[in-house]
Amino acid sequence: MAVHVKTAVSAESVAADLTSVRETVRDVIADIRTRGDAAVREYSQKFDNWSPESFRLSDERIDRIVASVPDQVIEDIRFVQEQVRRFAQAQRDSMSDIEIETLPGVRLGHRNIPVGAAGAYIPGGRYPLTASAHMTIVTAKVAGVPRVAACTPPIRGEIPAATVAAAHLAGADEIYLLGGVQAVTALAVGTETIGRVDLLAGPGNAYVAEAKRQLFGEVGIDLFAGPTEILVIADETADPVTVAVDLLSQAEHGPDSPAVLITTSAALARETLAHVERILPGMPTRDYAGPAWRDHGQIIVVDDLDEAYALADEFASEHVEVLTADPRAALERMRDYGALFLGAGTCVSYGDKVIGTNHVLPTRRAARYTGGLWVGKYLKTVTYQEVTDPVSSARLGEICGRASRVELFEGHARSGDIRAAALDGATPVWLTEALAR
Repeated sequence: MAVHVKTAVSAESVAADLTSVRETVRDVIADIRTRGDAAVREYSQKFDNWSPESFRLSDERIDRIVASVPDQVIEDIRFVQEQVRRFAQAQRDSMSDIEIETLPGVRLGHRNIPVGAAGAYIPGGRYPLTASAHMTIVTAKVAGVPRVAACTPPIRGEIPAATVAAAHLAGADEIYLLGGVQAVTALAVGTETIGRVDLLAGPGNAYVAEAKRQLFGEVGIDLFAGPTEILVIADETADPVTVAVDLLSQAEHGPDSPAVLITTSAALARETLAHVERILPGMPTRDYAGPAWRDHGQIIVVDDLDEAYALADEFASEHVEVLTADPRAALERMRDYGALFLGAGTCVSYGDKVIGTNHVLPTRRAARYTGGLWVGKYLKTVTYQEVTDPVSSARLGEICGRASRVELFEGHARSGDIRAAALDGATPVWLTEALAR
């Protein structure tokens, strides 16, 4: 039986906050559809105090910005991008084009074709999230996307040089200093100066996530994403300091980021809560982490790990750390999560920043039906069919005629009829009557 040592605010209050976000986003999208670049510029000025002559960075300016970034930062960016690239390439290599022969002369196949253009949104705001450039752009390029347009906002009126460098080194074909709803909308619908894309990828705040939701269908998206989430499954072998630190590591993303501990140890629950209360006041990011923990932090004690795994699946959290004596057991016991982090040697922060798996992951229980961003998101698996044997074509035509008439689709049936009749040169009755008119 689960015992809640710490609870979060109600789901109803979270839903109420989203209503105003949806209305604001709807109005911004409609305005940009109507007024294009002029509206984009107004919203950029309003929200980011940013209205340059051109939002797109020239090649010369990109070179100057990259040159201004310290060598160690560039070296680290290259290291992380190589980890992301290696994993994405392994994923791409696992996907094969196929062709099979189902009947004599009947060949069916599929091909994996990259989308023509992708938009990579790299969040800024308070933090320059350079890692999102690796995740969205490197992965797209490994997939073979010919055009990747990257957008990232200025930070307090300044160019985020490390983010620009990361986007450039990742292989972005276009880089725009533009953020928020105005950025993803411009990419999705196109303006006078920003070409539209086929797919939008990348994390963002509640407004960016809502814009992607409203634009979906007109443009593809990687997934629906909300505030960053962490869930830790721990038993009595876990270190409460490590648990507390890891919970707060994700709470600092924003004041609406859930951080949840599910444990079989009441003692660990108490000690973790005490350590959070000791560590939190000294965090430089406590103005985000504090409200997140206050409103969205939870600690739940359960009877055993079977109950812990089942409850964790109900949360379907974006990130799940497993700090138990046998962490790999979660691979067989769990099904609903964005990414697993097994054992004390790894952590969600590794996934966010350095290890190589993609950090764009499903939130708000979307892990029940989708995984995170990966190379396959940028690929369309499309089929083709070819029939070269007249006997096989005639057989398919006969069956197609009968099957179509069961469904009252006479036009479909006639497409089958003429192919069935072609084998012996006969003319279907309905065609003879039609030609005689």
